[in-house]
Amino acid sequence: MKHTIFVVGYLVVMGGLIVTLDVLFLREHFWWRLGTNIGIVVVFAVAYLLWLKKVFT
Repeated sequence: MKHTIFVVGYLVVMGGLIVTLDVLFLREHFWWRLGTNIGIVVVFAVAYLLWLKKVFT
């Protein structure tokens, strides 16, 4: 149960970061926005797979 709550919170933080950057800085730049969003998702995925997943196993 703790793992599920953590993952949901992690995804909410990632989504909030993506939306905030899109709205504040990258509204008019489609390709920069797309690249930034993909980069954020990759960084969050790597952080989860390398470090945070070990906490719950």
